[in-house]
Amino acid sequence: MSRTSHTDPELTHRLTRRGMLGVAAGATAAALLGTATPATAAPATAAGTSAHGRGRPLLPPGRLGVQLYSLRDKVASLGFAPVFAELEKYGYDEIEFAGYTQGTGPITLAQLKRLARNHGLNPIGSHVGYFSSDPNAYTFAQNLTQVLDDAEALGLKHIGTASGPNRYGNTVDAWKRAAEEFNTYGAAAKKRGMKFYQHNHSDEFAFATDDPKVRLYDVLLAETDPGLVYLEMDIFWAYAGQFRFSKRPDGSPAPFEPLDYVLKQPHRYPLFHVKDGVSDPDNEFGYRMVDVGDGDIDYQRFISAVTRLRGERLAHHWQTEHDQPTESFTFARRSSAYLHSLREKC
Repeated sequence: MSRTSHTDPELTHRLTRRGMLGVAAGATAAALLGTATPATAAPATAAGTSAHGRGRPLLPPGRLGVQLYSLRDKVASLGFAPVFAELEKYGYDEIEFAGYTQGTGPITLAQLKRLARNHGLNPIGSHVGYFSSDPNAYTFAQNLTQVLDDAEALGLKHIGTASGPNRYGNTVDAWKRAAEEFNTYGAAAKKRGMKFYQHNHSDEFAFATDDPKVRLYDVLLAETDPGLVYLEMDIFWAYAGQFRFSKRPDGSPAPFEPLDYVLKQPHRYPLFHVKDGVSDPDNEFGYRMVDVGDGDIDYQRFISAVTRLRGERLAHHWQTEHDQPTESFTFARRSSAYLHSLREKC
């Protein structure tokens, strides 16, 4: 059976239009997150790391992963085994799938699971489409049992989608209807010992078309069962949402801080996508995407704020990602080195 790859409509559209994507951390982010500017960011060393003190590593042990979509070119040209060997060298602990072949040709799930474990990599999650007009498509809506069977065969603890909950439109009722379906997927995943999750882009933070006072992401949170539906915050895209939707359609201010969503309900965010961006006011999203550690998002503060919560240090998984890296192995190596260099501040 063929497997889907990372084909979110928003992402595909922007890769086609712009090549390099961006995010924005607006004035609220600068104030609350303390994001660095390019002039003040810690310089990388020749090894791609920077000095951050001598305290305990900021990242919990065993919790650094990578979204394999970032390495899709290497997987397609080299196969999974050489890519996993490189990730092992770079110090990664986990991987998140975006399709189970990615152009490599036939490979069984058992082989894929074995390859990952042989290189010390724990398959932690996977992105699968939410719905399709094709009744036979490999999506949650069309093929839920097969999606869960495959996730179970891989030993995944999380199975999710990077599709937005806009199947029925962007009204409040449309998102409530999608939330009901997410609850169904979450209940089915829970019976298998897994967590169903949704990965955001920036449009989730827009306002409902029928009620400009309501942020759609708030509808998703309110209408999904917190014991069944979880979130994977893509930090990059959350700050893009902050930039794009800091005002309501009528122009009235509506600032929000992405980190606040996590701190209010940390148990709902078992997974994160760690991306970075350099400030670019002329970019639609305010930033240009770069390797983790080369940009202005203050991951020292973001990760610390989450991991220092009581009982939360080992409760989250941090997946590096770059939607269109200049050189994917270089991205993976430098991003890992940077995150491993971070230390807790006394």
